[in-house]
Amino acid sequence: MGTPDFALYSLRAMVEAGEDVVAVVTQPDQPKGRGYVLTPPPVKVYAADRGIPVYQPATLKDGAFAQTLASIDPDLIVVTAYGKILPAYVLDYPRYGCVNVHASLLPLYRGAAPMQRAIMDGQPQTGVTTMMMDAGLDTGDILLQGVVPIAPNDNLEDVHDRMGEVGASVLSETIRAIRAGTLVRIPQDGTMATYAAKIEKGDCLLDFSQPASAVHNRIRALSPVPLAFTRLPDGKLLKIVRSEVASSAPSAPAGTVTSLSDGAVTVACGSGSLRLLELVPEGKSRMTAAAFINGRKLKPGDRLG
Repeated sequence: MGTPDFALYSLRAMVEAGEDVVAVVTQPDQPKGRGYVLTPPPVKVYAADRGIPVYQPATLKDGAFAQTLASIDPDLIVVTAYGKILPAYVLDYPRYGCVNVHASLLPLYRGAAPMQRAIMDGQPQTGVTTMMMDAGLDTGDILLQGVVPIAPNDNLEDVHDRMGEVGASVLSETIRAIRAGTLVRIPQDGTMATYAAKIEKGDCLLDFSQPASAVHNRIRALSPVPLAFTRLPDGKLLKIVRSEVASSAPSAPAGTVTSLSDGAVTVACGSGSLRLLELVPEGKSRMTAAAFINGRKLKPGDRLG
């Protein structure tokens, strides 16, 4: 089960390992892009190309999916970034249970946005956990884990792709251990748990009164989607794709543009400065900061925010 690309890594790993994938259950097609074109999830496309049946129930809560589940009759259910709570009739059905591929080193970063929150917090590493699902939110027993490093300038896309590869490997190892009967279940220590809340629009608004490193972490955690943003002096939206912490720290109020040179818009923060390198101005396409500077009436001393 799954919708984003992260789920595709899990499905591909099972297919390439020769596992008998009897069906894929994923979210309904969603409108995407400026034209709101109805777009299938990547796992649906991958599965359909290989003749694997695909099901896209709008909900699992009403029990209507129970009959379909019985017809599929899976021995094991693998859940990756599905985005829906599994009711008891699903959790209790398969012989070997439901295994979740979660994008964190549980019990850290339980919840909907573990990758984004780890980057936002400036963590030097995160990882992938396979977990035996129960009725709680990411509270089931840990099966296996794999560590994923996070470099200082990695964005969400960088980490996501690395996590997908590690997750696929950990899942394959988990399935082999289940089949061999050698898997050891490790209960989570709930006292060590942290929560990775869903990314809301308010999370995307930049606060330049924070240290430059914190603003930089927020930008990279939200790039390439949904993108962190600020506002220009005229009130127009300015989304930030890429940044770096500046070596200099000029004395200026937070949010003040201190330089428009060397291909960057440099902005003073609560401590330190940040160089904005790639931007998306309101109504425009992604561009370099140099191109933005050439086409806009922005000057040192202007305030963003």
